[in-house]
Amino acid sequence: MATPIRILVALDADADRGTVEAVIPVAPGIELTSVVDSLDAGWQELGRDGIDAVLVGCGTSPEPALSFAEGVAQQSPERAVLLLWSGTPNGVSARALAAGAEDVVALPATNGEPPSPSDRERLAAEIHLALEKGVARRRRATEGPRRAHGRMVVVLGPKGGAGKTLVSSNLAITLAEMGEKVVLLDLDLQFGDAGLTLGLPPSNSIYDLVTSGGSLDAEKLDDYLVTHESGARVLLAPARPDQAAAIGVDFLHGLFDVLRSEQDWIVVDTSPGFTPEVISAVDAATDICMVGTVDAASLKNTKLGLETLELMGVESERITLVLNRADSRVGITPEDVHAVTGRPADVLIPSNREVARSANQARPIVRSQPGSEPARALRALGESYAGVAHQGPMGRSLRRLFGRAR
Repeated sequence: MATPIRILVALDADADRGTVEAVIPVAPGIELTSVVDSLDAGWQELGRDGIDAVLVGCGTSPEPALSFAEGVAQQSPERAVLLLWSGTPNGVSARALAAGAEDVVALPATNGEPPSPSDRERLAAEIHLALEKGVARRRRATEGPRRAHGRMVVVLGPKGGAGKTLVSSNLAITLAEMGEKVVLLDLDLQFGDAGLTLGLPPSNSIYDLVTSGGSLDAEKLDDYLVTHESGARVLLAPARPDQAAAIGVDFLHGLFDVLRSEQDWIVVDTSPGFTPEVISAVDAATDICMVGTVDAASLKNTKLGLETLELMGVESERITLVLNRADSRVGITPEDVHAVTGRPADVLIPSNREVARSANQARPIVRSQPGSEPARALRALGESYAGVAHQGPMGRSLRRLFGRAR
């Protein structure tokens, strides 16, 4: 980072000061402001200007540090908090994230002895990386956009096979056919198949872009985008899984900025789960589209995905919940869906053999079968994002789709 990260170290009453001080990163991008021996003193130090992050050395119990992190998140949201904890995990990481901390770094139990040189080097590097990510996220959140940005819809599905690519590709095409400037970004870096689904020829991918060298700007990016017949443009996933490792989070931050400065819409297809690249996309998103299916495993993962987004600070108003294959009769009722996910579905895509056929023919269903019910539901999703009024609910009602049978 160009601007140094200025850190305060606050130690709980019985924290091991020697262990904590041994793993504080010493690097050009890190500036240690002070080390204080109590969390109360930490609060006083936070009244000073120029502190970007706080390292909290936990004592034998994590509770005081968790309360401290929650207070910082509420009163100084521009400052990142990182907990250093030498106890057993026992859910501390999840509780720390819920309290507003960026992460928890597990310290070795040294029994009063200093950490080994290898542990010191490893932990200092881990803390340095966590600080960079956390402070960058806080700065982006508090500084706001540097320039006019288009909207960015990140399509998530914690369980594979839910239909993320179906939704993202048809959403991008719907927006493009409405005259919007759209880029579909395939961020399923190991096994993305947006290009295959859209019938696009093999071409330069995001891997070719990141390994091309030089700075990234709109003119350069344009050479790596493939144009679909609808007018939507696509940045393809790498051709091979081993190429995914070349695409780092820092590169993605710059890519999102360039895309959003040039396009009306960026639709991001993602891999299952919350990988680092997916988290970076969620951080940059204006809208989240969560896709699930009507089966117990998918609904469970959808619930966990929604809870994770809440922990990340994503407001529920920014999330659209889509149920794919929503009329599958598998003993799950509308009440079950609402009870498990905590909210009703916004868009319902019914089962239809034309969906699979259109994918196999590389003809998205909003173009190949525009009058079909799945196409109408997907088009309504795009219209809802674009603010176009349409008649009736998006998709059929839950009661019609599921019926009354249990």
